[in-house]
Amino acid sequence: MISVLLADDQDLVRIGLRALVESEDDLAVVGEAADGLSVVELARRARPDVVLMDVRMPGIDGIEATRRIVADPGLADTRVIVLTTFELDEYVFDALRHGASGFLTKDTRPAELLRAIRLVAGGEALLSPSVTRRVVREFATRPARVPRPHPRLGALTEREREVVGLVGEGLSNVEIAERLVVSPATARTHVSRAMVKLAARDRAQLVVFAYQSGLVS
Repeated sequence: MISVLLADDQDLVRIGLRALVESEDDLAVVGEAADGLSVVELARRARPDVVLMDVRMPGIDGIEATRRIVADPGLADTRVIVLTTFELDEYVFDALRHGASGFLTKDTRPAELLRAIRLVAGGEALLSPSVTRRVVREFATRPARVPRPHPRLGALTEREREVVGLVGEGLSNVEIAERLVVSPATARTHVSRAMVKLAARDRAQLVVFAYQSGLVS
């Protein structure tokens, strides 16, 4: 059973999300919060598999709440999906940088939201290539952002650095394999090793590291 915590300051949104999640046999809502501080406290008590996190909430916002949840050693297995009203929300990159496993717009179709919860609970990142290219690049490549190499970047081989850069460009493992003329299994191995060396929670963090370290041209 996948446990889900709902965080949104609008009652109707939470009611709708609860009804949707609880309509599935393998999903269960373990709590609701209407502000950032409450969701952090509830997460520490309930230890959900997935948090559906609104960006704008009273008290601390969803970005800070995400940061606190991700930084808590007791919540190492909890994943956060950020919910935003606009695709190009100014907070999207900050959410990913602070450890969110991905984001969805609030007009996402119900079936896609349910699929997202299952993907993230299984350790996948909710960043399709199109989302990566369209949104993450928008914020990560702004002139104000200067490269900040990851402290473990030196542990990567040249090929692993190249692969991380391609992940940052939004390429899937199959596309990386085609670009490097290797098998998909080899590409997947390089991605996995890079994630381990950089201590990335998921592919979303790998994308962020790629931009922050200047590996994406």
